[in-house]
Amino acid sequence: MKLYLRGHDYRYAAEQMLLTLFPGQRPEYPDDPPAEGEDHLVLSLSRGPVWATAHAVLTWGGEVYDRFARVPDPGPAGKVERDRALQRVLKDAFYRAGTQALGKEPPWGALTGVRPVKIPTKAMERGLSPAQAEAQLRDVYRVSPERRRLAMDCARATLEAKASLEPGQVSLYVGVPFCPTRCAYCSFISADVGRALKLVPPYVDALCREIAAAGEGLRRGGKKVRTFYMGGGTPTTLDAGQLDRVLTALEEHIGLDACTEHTVEAGRPDTITAGKLAVLRAHGCGRISVNPQSMEEKVLRAIGRSHTPEDILRAWELVRAAGFPYVNMDLIAGLPADSPEGFRRSLDQVMALGPENITVHTLALKKGSRLLAQEGETALPAPEAVADMLDYAWSALRGAGYVPYYLYRQKYMSGGFENVGWCRPGAESLYNICMMEELHSILSLGAGGVTKLIDTGAGSLVRLTDPKFPKEYIEQIHRLAVQKEEIEWPTS
Repeated sequence: MKLYLRGHDYRYAAEQMLLTLFPGQRPEYPDDPPAEGEDHLVLSLSRGPVWATAHAVLTWGGEVYDRFARVPDPGPAGKVERDRALQRVLKDAFYRAGTQALGKEPPWGALTGVRPVKIPTKAMERGLSPAQAEAQLRDVYRVSPERRRLAMDCARATLEAKASLEPGQVSLYVGVPFCPTRCAYCSFISADVGRALKLVPPYVDALCREIAAAGEGLRRGGKKVRTFYMGGGTPTTLDAGQLDRVLTALEEHIGLDACTEHTVEAGRPDTITAGKLAVLRAHGCGRISVNPQSMEEKVLRAIGRSHTPEDILRAWELVRAAGFPYVNMDLIAGLPADSPEGFRRSLDQVMALGPENITVHTLALKKGSRLLAQEGETALPAPEAVADMLDYAWSALRGAGYVPYYLYRQKYMSGGFENVGWCRPGAESLYNICMMEELHSILSLGAGGVTKLIDTGAGSLVRLTDPKFPKEYIEQIHRLAVQKEEIEWPTS
């Protein structure tokens, strides 16, 4: 869609609302005026002594929708506060015009961020009651009743998690960017191990070197690891000996004696063996993921998975036999070749297994994935079909005794929905909450890792990013080791 900004240059605010209301559109900023009747938006801002007023004139489908919004002018307030207020009113005007054009409101209303739970969490931390925090979601952001309930449940879990944390604690993420094959929906930087097999041994060497340096950095900063999560890619793409080496390095150099939660994302059932599971259990891993994404064979084929539903069941039996007390299973709503009926069958089968955690993702169409070109039998379900899938999931999971405890949204997500982690009461993953709600610092090691140094007192966040690709990570390991050894931890 063509965007014309008048009296401001808040492109990000306009683009966020465009993505929320018209996810199939991409922003353009032409110099020439639009053709008569062409879809476009003119978004203007004017400021007076009392009010800041936003004016949205949206042409869509040959019709014109004209809406205003205003807030008290922020005046000489600090730049952050001023920008926040002005962007909010611009998004509000665009939202009013856009929802009039569409004849409906998105499930998350006018909320555009990836972390909607932060709004009620911060409201309750300021002293508002849960009812007042929910009213803010309803009245200010126009969030639907079901999404408000999700957000409030997750906000309560966040406040409980935050209360359990102690000064000097951090979470640790270790990334293994290899998979047996690349799924069609995947946009992560993960290497097909069949083509990148020669990189695996030097990657493990480099990772162990970064682990050793990070351990020194943690000791110098007086930090202890509270939760540990190994993700990917698929960590169990490594063989049992390589897994043992990485986990031994963590114990020797970082020390996980104060860690209350050890998680490894096995993910792909075609990488799970009894030998690897024995290694994980021997190193204290109590949480593991077996992620089918779907139990429908035609859907698995459409997304490029090399396993069958029967392989998922065999992996499940191995994991339970190994004695893991907490098992998570992921499903994705909106995959190609899926339908509401197929998704229901998948969820019913997963719930029948009784995992402690079930994460329901909504497909996000990333530029790095292959899905956008698929048509015919492997076409993506319509947003209305995805809504049916999620409505069934929320009803069925609550009915089976699961509760939502963390959620997040992504760009280009089908229908503007969300990803939600559900669990049996008491089985919440503290790491997932800390990472998503940014409750304390996250130390990330391995290719693509993003360390977040969070100063909760100052409200600041500093990111340290490792190279995305395994080859570049290996080549730059000396610099990365120095960075982790000399890391400057926030004081709070």
